[in-house]
Order: sequence, then C-alpha cells, then structure tokens
Amino acid sequence: MHVTRTGRLSVPGATLYFEVRGAGPLLLVSQSGEGDAGRSDAMVDHLIDAYTVVTYDRRGLSRSLLDDPARGATLDEHVDDVRRLLAHLTAGPALMLGCSMGAVIGLRLAQRHPERLSVLVAHEPAIPGMLPDAEKIRARRELGEMREVFRRDGWVAGVRRIGEILGIDPARQEVEPGARTAPLDASREANFTFFIEHDALTMSRAELGQDEIGALKAGPVRVVPAAGRTTPRQVFDYRCAEELAAGLGTAPVHFPGGHNGNLTHPKGFAELLRTLL
Repeated sequence: MHVTRTGRLSVPGATLYFEVRGAGPLLLVSQSGEGDAGRSDAMVDHLIDAYTVVTYDRRGLSRSLLDDPARGATLDEHVDDVRRLLAHLTAGPALMLGCSMGAVIGLRLAQRHPERLSVLVAHEPAIPGMLPDAEKIRARRELGEMREVFRRDGWVAGVRRIGEILGIDPARQEVEPGARTAPLDASREANFTFFIEHDALTMSRAELGQDEIGALKAGPVRVVPAAGRTTPRQVFDYRCAEELAAGLGTAPVHFPGGHNGNLTHPKGFAELLRTLL
C-alpha cells in the first residue's frame, strides 16, 4: 500500500501544497482548469507502482495560499513554482504530464528550464497564441465571453460555457467503466472562481510561436503533443495540440476520452501514459 506524503513549499508570494505517492522515477502531474492535487487520484492509482507521482495545488487553488489573493498569478509565477517544486523534490530531470493549463505551464518550463524535465506529455495545451490569427482571435473571444457569462450568470454557468468551448458535454461524455467524475457542487466554486477570474485570462494571453516550437524540437526535452480521442476537432484546445504537433514534425497522440480523459478514463489514460514515458 502506497502512503500519500504531503508537504508545503514557500515560494515568492505564495505557499504551495503538494502530494507525493508511489516509488520510481518522479512524474509531476499538472492539472487542468481548477484542478488541484486530488483531481486525478483515480489515474494516479494506476501509476504509483512504477512512478513517484507528484501532484500539487496551483497557487491560488485549494491549499496553495497566495500572500495577496486578489492579485491572481502570472504564467511566469506558475512556471517558477513548478521549477522550485521539482528542485525541492529531485536533483535530476523529471517526467511531466501537463493537461490544458498544466500543459501551458509545462511548455514554458521546457523552454526556460529544460534541465528540469526529460519528457513532457502536453495534453491539449490551451494556448490560443499558438494558432493562426483568425483562430487565435476566435479562441480569445470565446474565453472572454466565458468570463462575461461567469460574472453575469454565476460560476456554474461559467463552467458550462467553458465546457462548450473545450468540447465537453457532461451529459454525453464517454466514461470508462468504474470511473467517477466529481459533481459540480459548492466545494468547487472557489477554485473555479479563481480559475475563471485569473488563470483563464493568463492562459488566453499565452503565446507560443513556430520559432519557439522549433527550439523545443531541437532542445533536450522530449515533448509529446497529445489530445483526446473524442475531443471535437474544431475546438481550440484540439487545434492547439495539432499546431504543436505540426511544429514538432509529428502527430498528436490520442488518449482515451476527450479534454478531461484523465478523469473519465483514468485506467486507459494511465496505461497509454506509461507507454509514452
């Protein structure tokens, strides 16, 4: 039986909460949206026999407290948090799975601190700035509309709108037998509110040009672009995976499920992740 070890790490402007499970090479899982350290527990269960899996609350979410909660967080701060967390836990380069917002962080980390990573699986990296101009403008407009819906109609309406933008239909999602998805209840309101007010805007403004992707291709970190098998091909998160793959001279690896396949297909997602790592 693997015990969950918890810890806290002081970083500039915040205190990070993290969890460590399993044994083997260190694998950091950086979550999507409002996901915190416990978001992918079911998937992690299928990895801890082979990896030391680290999950954490991004600053501003759950137990990772900001010195100034009203200020939010920049992408550079999120990246530096991961750099400091990995340096705290291991001397060598780590493996990383980044999902959506987590993939945005992972790609910037691979650019600026390649010594910290050996492999990055970037699942549907939500970087509108990676797309051709017309698609970039549309994606940023959609994310802006999501914030407007949130402010006008409340957090549940905002969550539903971002689901539409990302190609998630909760009523029609394909789910692996035995998988359990978290209910949309009051326990998730604070994290969704922080994500929509702060991190979604950070994500929307992110850029990754073809020259930068070319540098990643030539660099020491093996970047694996990935997407959900059932994610609609026209939505911006899938298109980002395609653009990243094209720049790297490959094709996206298709994981079970859609944008949240790590939640709806935890076993299948973990099995494919193991083969890639």
